[in-house]
Amino acid sequence: MKKQQQLRPGLYKSGTGFMHHYQELVRKEMIPYQYDVLWDKVPGAEKSHVIANFLNAARVLRGEKPQEEFYGMVFQDSDLAKWIEAAAFSLLNHPDSRLEKELEDVIRLIGDAQDTDGYLNTYFTLNGKEKRFKDLLEGHELYCSGHMIEAAVAYAQATGKNSLLNIMNRNVDCIYRHFVEEKAPGFPGHPEIELALLKMYHWTGNKKCLELAEHFIDVRGVDTEFYEKEAAARDWSIWGNDPKNGEYQQSHMPVREMRDAVGHSVRAVYLYTAMADLASITGDASLLTACRALWDSIVNRRMYVTGAIGSTVIGEAFTTDYNLPNDTVYGETCASIGLMFFASRMLEMDPDREYADVMERAFYNTVLAGIQLDGRHFFYVNPLEAIPGVSEKAQTHRHSLIQRPSWYACACCPPNAARLIESIGLYGYGENETTGFCHLIAEGEVEMENGLSFSCETKYPYDFTVTYRIKKGGKKLALRIPGWSHAWSAEKNGAAICQELVKGYLYTETASGDVITLHLDPSIRHIYASSKVAADTGCACIQRGPLIYCLEGTDNDGDVLSLRIKENGTAEALPYEPSLLSGIVPIELEGYRSAGQESLYSDRKPEQIPCKLRAIPYYTWSNRGVTQMRVWIPEEK
Repeated sequence: MKKQQQLRPGLYKSGTGFMHHYQELVRKEMIPYQYDVLWDKVPGAEKSHVIANFLNAARVLRGEKPQEEFYGMVFQDSDLAKWIEAAAFSLLNHPDSRLEKELEDVIRLIGDAQDTDGYLNTYFTLNGKEKRFKDLLEGHELYCSGHMIEAAVAYAQATGKNSLLNIMNRNVDCIYRHFVEEKAPGFPGHPEIELALLKMYHWTGNKKCLELAEHFIDVRGVDTEFYEKEAAARDWSIWGNDPKNGEYQQSHMPVREMRDAVGHSVRAVYLYTAMADLASITGDASLLTACRALWDSIVNRRMYVTGAIGSTVIGEAFTTDYNLPNDTVYGETCASIGLMFFASRMLEMDPDREYADVMERAFYNTVLAGIQLDGRHFFYVNPLEAIPGVSEKAQTHRHSLIQRPSWYACACCPPNAARLIESIGLYGYGENETTGFCHLIAEGEVEMENGLSFSCETKYPYDFTVTYRIKKGGKKLALRIPGWSHAWSAEKNGAAICQELVKGYLYTETASGDVITLHLDPSIRHIYASSKVAADTGCACIQRGPLIYCLEGTDNDGDVLSLRIKENGTAEALPYEPSLLSGIVPIELEGYRSAGQESLYSDRKPEQIPCKLRAIPYYTWSNRGVTQMRVWIPEEK
């Protein structure tokens, strides 16, 4: 059922533009910084203790007394796994003997913490073997194994070394034995291992991985009371999660019957990613039908304009259609990363720009907003409105931070963002035997397994000319024309390309030496939400290219709450400022400032004073201190 597939790691090399900047930020700042955090070497940062957990688990397995108890979240192991994955992808782009040595050292620690039967999890090794696989709802054993499997595959792809892959093969054998051969009931509380097993299957061809992933997907939600039975069979709990809340953990019905995106947003999109990948492997039409319905539920009724998902802090979850509050949104960085994973797997079955457009929206806005420009501070939650004195302070807004912390007790997002950026070529490009697909506009060099090779030259997302130079042709090139680009043109070797798009892609034959140039729409647009979205009534937001813009108090006399955008007013993209927020194009807009309203309520409408508004890309907000921020701005005639 696959019509094209992700580009293999290592076949895309970023050039000198925007993607390169972020990959360098990951390589030079995020990976070293996160390594030190994992070793508890960063003063003032939230303690991780993940390395110490592995050391202590190894001591227990040797029959020694651990120096300390387990510390951190039950899924703390996964922070190390995602760091390994990011570091491995970085090695593909930039060989680094020191980083390779660090990887070898931590992989050795992981091996030391693995039991003889292949079981691997520091929380349960340190808290009692008798509890293994007894709390699938909360225990995250399978979730941690999933992330470690992904790390193992990435490390093997990057280095050709199978040390971690061998460890995780033994772990897969352990899990397969328990759930398939011994027929233990249950399925992961937090989906993740399913998509990881399928990655491992793609890389190794190990049929156990495919069978185990298919098993977990098939049994999920068949027994809707499984977690209640599991909880009743033990006299302990980790968090006290409600086993009856099937929607939260996507266990409320069999997956093939799912039509609405519900529950914990990260769990949901990780599950949907695996469902889509499995459908592409097996040709399961019922899985594909479910995936298409779930996709529609998310992007047409439950997604923010920034590509954020998860409307509420309660369960970090989806809520109902069109319930998209801007100030209390959760919008976890990991959720938008997972949405990109889901989009990429859907693209493999159906090269339709709809999926790539959402992938781009999530990446340039929410994912990048989760990272401080210094690469050392991170958002977990991504609000579309932040007001000092309310955000972080009001009981309803305590989850919504105004400044990015240096780390979190629950630190899933920082290494997740790092691994995504270092592997962006997988999502940006795809191929089949006859065609190379350009899903994202990512400058750099691409060499495909089908023989096609080319470079992409652009200053995107702040410039809208994109040039592809074909080094080795003979295949088609499918160029996505973004849905936001209402006007566009293309030329090959100076001659206009005039042909119909196929699901938003421009297909053109290539020959070695060809030069293909795209000219996309640089205009500034007012974006309006459906009238069903109560939070955005009477408001507009600003978009240029893939970037959603926001108003920040720093540029607008400290106060954005009193500002209005002028309907049909002028809007100007100012010159690129390389020293501002690591290089941006600000936008200046006609608008108004409300004045004269001092009392809480009044029967007099505030005076609207004409003024200029200055907007910056949303992903750059909160890099200049505490201030107000808004994406959706009231519009005035």
